[in-house]
Amino acid sequence: MSPRVVFTTQSDIEASVIVALLDSHSIPSFRISGNPQAIWPMTVNSLGDVQIAVADEVAEDALSIIAGHRAESGARVVRLRDEFEEFERRVGYRFKDRGLLEHALTHKSRAAEDASGGVADNESLEFLGAAVLGLVVADMLFHAYPDSNEGQKSKIKASVVSTPALARRAEAMQLGAHLLLGRGEEKTGGRFKQALLADAYEALIAAVYLDGGLPAAAAFLERELRDAIEEGAGQAIVGEDYKSALQERVQALGRALPEYCVASESGPDHRKLFTVEVRVGGETLGSAMGNAKKVAEQDAARQALYKLA
Repeated sequence: MSPRVVFTTQSDIEASVIVALLDSHSIPSFRISGNPQAIWPMTVNSLGDVQIAVADEVAEDALSIIAGHRAESGARVVRLRDEFEEFERRVGYRFKDRGLLEHALTHKSRAAEDASGGVADNESLEFLGAAVLGLVVADMLFHAYPDSNEGQKSKIKASVVSTPALARRAEAMQLGAHLLLGRGEEKTGGRFKQALLADAYEALIAAVYLDGGLPAAAAFLERELRDAIEEGAGQAIVGEDYKSALQERVQALGRALPEYCVASESGPDHRKLFTVEVRVGGETLGSAMGNAKKVAEQDAARQALYKLA
């Protein structure tokens, strides 16, 4: 039997949602051209619409499934939820060119299924995004931790830009739910694969950069990575363990154990700066500022060690 069109849209991402929805109910579907008699997967008609068709014998079931995922307002049936609107809210950035966002969310498995060759995957965006990510994180570390050495900054950066770390950020914004995947990748759990999520997250960074420039990308990453950088800084600098070294040093000198106190706090709640002093026998031997108390304590202990050397 000839195929029957069950859904029409001008949004490729919405079409992909419908295809995945029908596939989850074991109903094969096709993207077809303006002529419903000629099946050409992944093409659109002359009006720019994407049409989804199924075999005529399962068309009523398909329509029922699609209807169950629509929202009704009075007598008017509105189209499926706008995937971009929802995701942009999670990202915290509204795209001027939503085509960039769709490009960033398109995995190579999806592009490989496009018979027309008109769908591009996100690998080039991933490459660019990795470069933007590295630049912004390095800039953040340079300004936030001017007294930390190169090795410490490298450790912090590595912890922030690692595949598991980026995948966690992607999971937090539910990026996987919005990916455009090929059928094979969909069936093998591509939406939950760490490497795939991390790559798409980097592509998203590039999309923000191309759409809004470096200031937009930097603002996005500062919001996203501030806590991770602070945590990484604490771990990297604590790894040096200046506090333990200072305690051993004062004990060897027969002096009182070090005491750490917060001398002041400044900045908004989401970006606090702590000034910590370390005192030995009432004498202030070091004072340092940091985005986390542990970081400032370690730096103050380092200064005290230099004084006692």
